[in-house]
Amino acid sequence: MMGIASWAAVYFILWWVCLFAVLPFGVRNQSDADEVVEGTEPGAPVLFRLWPKLLATTILAAIVLALVIWGLSNPFLQEYWR
Repeated sequence: MMGIASWAAVYFILWWVCLFAVLPFGVRNQSDADEVVEGTEPGAPVLFRLWPKLLATTILAAIVLALVIWGLSNPFLQEYWR
């Protein structure tokens, strides 16, 4: 099977994929909120809230990695993939 460094690399890639999936959740831009600050892009978020998104990304990537590990170690799925 794979070593710890390989699983860390898989988790790293999954984390970035999950980050790009989580980033747009709950974003309100300035033009939707009617709070456009002069000199900024109207499509910029009013409040970015990065830390909750990083936490959600970490948890989601861990769940996806657990599912990948389970899928690779499941004997039924191993036989199906052969």
